[in-house]
Amino acid sequence: MVKVGIIMGSKSDLPVMQQAADFLDKIGVEYEMNIVSAHRTPELMFEYAKGAHTRGLEVIIAGAGGAAHLPGMTASLTPLPVIGVPVKSSNSIDGWDSILSILQMPGGIPVATVALNGAKNAGILAAKIVGATDQKLQQKLLAYMEEMKEAVLESGKNLK
Repeated sequence: MVKVGIIMGSKSDLPVMQQAADFLDKIGVEYEMNIVSAHRTPELMFEYAKGAHTRGLEVIIAGAGGAAHLPGMTASLTPLPVIGVPVKSSNSIDGWDSILSILQMPGGIPVATVALNGAKNAGILAAKIVGATDQKLQQKLLAYMEEMKEAVLESGKNLK
């Protein structure tokens, strides 16, 4: 069953947002991925956000560059947690416009925000949200954490 929705403002965001999908694939969390522009397809954004919880989604990852309204507008329309991924796009002001658009939400409309182009962390956070009530997923996340630990320990073995 699909648990995570991954949406982005345009196809140019896909190389960044693919990182979230790749992590969810690795950990075995099903997701759907769509292009939903807050500015060019607002009706689609409204439909997607308002209906996400009725389709069984548990969390939405929304990535956008430039003015980056997609995560915040999605959060304003859904009862689900939304994780915003600011994307450094070709029309971006070095990514700061995207970061601030997602980070500076008004009270009552929270958006969890990861680093610029930080879709992998958004995927990890989404898996942790879904895993809060799924023991099998928690075990996979613990195994992933152990893999990271072992990689760090291995990388330091030959240092003097």
